[in-house]
Amino acid sequence: MTLDESRTTRSPSGGGAPSPDGLLVVDKPAGWTSHDVVARARRILGTKKVGHAGTLDPMATGVLVLGVGRSTRLLTYVVGADKTYLATIRLGQDTVTDDAEGEVTATRGASGVERSALEAGVARLTGDIEQVPSAVSAIKVGGRRSYARVRAGEDVALSARPVSVTDFTILATRSATADDATPVLDVDVSVTCSSGTYVRALARDLGADLGTGGHLTALRRTRVAGYTLDAAIDLASCLGPDGAVVARPELLTPALAAAAAMPVRRVTEDEAVDLGHGRWLAPTGAAGPHAAIAPDGRLLAVLEDQTRRGELLARPVVVHGVA
Repeated sequence: MTLDESRTTRSPSGGGAPSPDGLLVVDKPAGWTSHDVVARARRILGTKKVGHAGTLDPMATGVLVLGVGRSTRLLTYVVGADKTYLATIRLGQDTVTDDAEGEVTATRGASGVERSALEAGVARLTGDIEQVPSAVSAIKVGGRRSYARVRAGEDVALSARPVSVTDFTILATRSATADDATPVLDVDVSVTCSSGTYVRALARDLGADLGTGGHLTALRRTRVAGYTLDAAIDLASCLGPDGAVVARPELLTPALAAAAAMPVRRVTEDEAVDLGHGRWLAPTGAAGPHAAIAPDGRLLAVLEDQTRRGELLARPVVVHGVA
């Protein structure tokens, strides 16, 4: 797809080249880091101003939301959104990374796991729970990433934190044999959870609860807030065999991008003028951010209700398209 220039903004200098502005939903392939995706997007879109919302491990695939241009400011509202995954958990073995990329640290097998026990274990990990993140994660410990400390041979103990698992559904099970001849049970699941939840840790904890050990062998993110795989593009298709850019993907406009992450408030012409002068508006009447959309369809700002001088008003916390 080519980039619709009517959906971009002109460069501040007033030159002819448009400055990309919007969100891009990418279907991240296995083997790429989230940084790899950002680097390729910068080259394809011809801008350095690209960021991502929510890291995916190299093994994982699926939805990775990129912010481009001024819309990078919208990523803060995407990072904290709930997410949905398809995953495969292998019961019967533990690994150092809680996924298939790490060395097996314990082998217990899972030939005797009954369906009822499996369902009970999943139920105990559903709802509001306390979860200890995987030691091989990007969480900083003493100023260094936890995964860097583990790879350096250090023992890392992270604190439990509250997360919410709103759906943890068993889709299928398969008995299998691991490379070392251990009888294992592969469990395909669907997980919907709050930001900060580690599906690897769910696999580890399910295995611990059942006494078999467990780790993740496949992970695909299918949704982040209102952004789904249906809207995701394959960045590799934008590059030719020689690495040259052969196509520029169309960005979600800032208005459409914001509407997928938060409720919309359609403002009047007078309210749009007020926002342009930095004035606060009448309250939205609901908690959380709201996208202020102008009569012509542009995203003007992100509003949040706050009290000023004893009066509840909608404050523009992010100003985007006002003059």
